[in-house]
Amino acid sequence: MTRVKRGTIKTKKRAKLLKLTKGFRLGRKSLKRLAKEAVLHKLSHQYRGRKEKKRVNRRLWQVKINAALRSRGYKYSTFIHQLKSKNIKLDRKILADLAENNPEIFEKVIEKVKS
Repeated sequence: MTRVKRGTIKTKKRAKLLKLTKGFRLGRKSLKRLAKEAVLHKLSHQYRGRKEKKRVNRRLWQVKINAALRSRGYKYSTFIHQLKSKNIKLDRKILADLAENNPEIFEKVIEKVKS
């Protein structure tokens, strides 16, 4: 069996690992053993962060819709219930955008729900 020299492969693997730790502090950005541990934690935090982002955005949309509705003398919960009962397929993201950027269209949606 022929001899395999791993110098270049080893260097590339280390460089790839250290590239993932850019911006980390102290040895976590430059030492292989510490960087490996840091990357494992980083990846789990990234995964969790993607899930949290969805929750945070949905709460923000709800707040925006509720604020727009309260100024017009309407409640968020009854509005959403009536939306579903009238079978209007607008999600919270779109409703929040309408409430913030196109209030006249949002007003028409409210009128449609009321009638």
